[in-house]
Amino acid sequence: MLGAFRPTSVSFGGLLWKVPWKLSPTRKANARARLKRVDAVIEAVRESGIQCNALDRALQLPREHEMHPRDKYTVFSPTSSGYRKGIHKVPKWTRLTLRVNPKGF
Repeated sequence: MLGAFRPTSVSFGGLLWKVPWKLSPTRKANARARLKRVDAVIEAVRESGIQCNALDRALQLPREHEMHPRDKYTVFSPTSSGYRKGIHKVPKWTRLTLRVNPKGF
């Protein structure tokens, strides 16, 4: 095919958005730093003296250093082998609270 809509080697390659099967060490470090920043915000709100239900729920969450690595980097998935999948495969995973596992694993 010639012209403006000529296919490129990337579009011939199959899956366009490739997601790695595991987190790289850099992405793990960024996830840990993100959890620590959230802990700092929760602590600052607690120290300010404000009382609300959202703060009560946030204080019940485990802190970054209390979490098991399995819970930091993976989430429960009933369709995955081993019932766990990487957090980076969850849509909008940087904006969701993944500290609480709904299935209790």
